[in-house]
Amino acid sequence: MKSGPDFGGTSPTGRWRQLGLTTAILVVVANMIGTGVFTTTGLLVRDIGSPLTILVGWSLGGLIALCGALTYGELAAALSSNGGEYHFLSRLYRPWVGFVAGWISLVVGFSAPIAASAFAFGEYVHALWPTIPAPSAGVLLIIVVSMLHAVHVRGGTGLQNIFALAKVALILVFIAGGLCVVDARSILVEEPAKVTESLLSPAFAIGLIFISFAYSGWNGAAYIAGEVRRPERTLPLALVMGTGLVVLLYVGLNWVFLASAPPSVLAGKVEVGHVAAVHIFGQAAGQLLSGLIALALISSVSAMIMVGPRVYEAMGEDYRCLRFLSTRPEDGGPAVSIALQAVLAIVMLLTSSFSALLAYIGFTLSISAALTVGGIFILRRRDMHGDLPLRTWGYPATPLLFIGFSGWMIVYALFNRPVEALCGGLTIAVGLVAYLLVRRSGQREWNSNTGGLNS
Repeated sequence: MKSGPDFGGTSPTGRWRQLGLTTAILVVVANMIGTGVFTTTGLLVRDIGSPLTILVGWSLGGLIALCGALTYGELAAALSSNGGEYHFLSRLYRPWVGFVAGWISLVVGFSAPIAASAFAFGEYVHALWPTIPAPSAGVLLIIVVSMLHAVHVRGGTGLQNIFALAKVALILVFIAGGLCVVDARSILVEEPAKVTESLLSPAFAIGLIFISFAYSGWNGAAYIAGEVRRPERTLPLALVMGTGLVVLLYVGLNWVFLASAPPSVLAGKVEVGHVAAVHIFGQAAGQLLSGLIALALISSVSAMIMVGPRVYEAMGEDYRCLRFLSTRPEDGGPAVSIALQAVLAIVMLLTSSFSALLAYIGFTLSISAALTVGGIFILRRRDMHGDLPLRTWGYPATPLLFIGFSGWMIVYALFNRPVEALCGGLTIAVGLVAYLLVRRSGQREWNSNTGGLNS
């Protein structure tokens, strides 16, 4: 097996490696910090009730995300081309498995989360300026950011980095200011029996699905592996450092949310960040912080619009009838792929409820991510000479922990959110049908020396 990724200026498929460690970390951070952390806790308070249990859930979700990031680091270092799960599963399992993963990325991995983030953006904008309809604000955001990334890669990347750094600074200020005002110890005072009961409840398992959506994006750097310099070093560092930073920010931020107001006030609120800000800092300061949160959501949408089309572009390079998806203007991104993703996201934004989107996304992505993490066992088995560029810390416990918790969430979703689980199953089935149709047009064969495909 070829162990080393490309060390020069281009990837095995000919792309110029122009992205460094800072950009890769910020891609992970921006992909992760989006809708979920600013919206999920209100739904968790409604369904679970126990603030301490909810904080445990956020900590556990962070641990699971770190296990996934560590495992993806080894996969990305060994198989350093664009495409994320599509590329990994095509190489490690079968082409049809990778194709279905790519289909899931299009519908569930990016289009649906973009819709959810734009939905939340619209809600925050509407909370600030009630005359602006929330759906209109969300649709406009998707269109403008998609056009920017389609026209100019460097311009889109620069904007992405600025918004990501601003988002981290915003959250740090919010946490520091909130902890100076609220009684942070208040959520630790709960009856142990109540906490134990809520931890073992189906609502907690479903809550973990919502939390897993909030943490989704920890694998963001893997999707741009073919454009990252020194991928064998940069990708693992970016995945783990970016994910670790976000875990710390999420736990601190949710601690402030939960201590900011009584559960009855937070329960069911999509704009939970706005509600918490108003209770902590007052109406005027709360309005200002809510505006900053809305700006932070722009970074989330931008990151997904930047990363997602790299998957569809890779699929277009591998299947003749999808070659239009790999079309790029000079200095621009994969324009057709970006446009397709934007259309799907807008349709979902206008037709789906927020909580249904979260459950659907979390269930379906758990399947895809667990299958990808399981691919590390296949990668190790093929590594006959021990020449992998990186080995996952804590193996095999690290991937097994991720797979175990993912399986637990999937089973609970099947029994407690059957409609969303059915939609996830139908999405996978449609992907299989699409593969059978696309395969007839011709597919190139894997080249084991380059990690790419032959015509």
